Amino acid sequence: MPQLGHFFMRDIEHRSDLEVLLRAFYEKLLDDPEVGYIFTTIAKIDLEPHLVHIVDFWEQTLFNKGSYRNNVLQIHQDLNSLEKLTSRHFEVWLSHFTAIIDNMFTGEVAEKMKTRALSIATVMQMKLHFPAK
Repeated sequence: MPQLGHFFMRDIEHRSDLEVLLRAFYEKLLDDPEVGYIFTTIAKIDLEPHLVHIVDFWEQTLFNKGSYRNNVLQIHQDLNSLEKLTSRHFEVWLSHFTAIIDNMFTGEVAEKMKTRALSIATVMQMKLHFPAK
């Protein structure tokens, strides 16, 4: 089992794991000059309520439980109308996402989360750049 410092890394098991993971991810993301402004200046997210929604989304996605019911694509379509989301934006987002997961967790659910993130980012880019007519 891989080690992080003197701790053994483990898989993502609970909502609390998602909370820790996603907080670390957004702290990294918001500091990135290539994408941070999208969240702070364009979307003007309030991090604490945003984290609750994002944790709800991933809890639903990974564990099939939770209360997330928002339309993720519509949220990003609205954002895209304010600031064009480029392939580079998605690359940076996915790079940070994957790195944070790899630095904090290992296992089946961690791998599933990375795979789902790639899938979501790919479909979202297609829908944003090539919308159905």
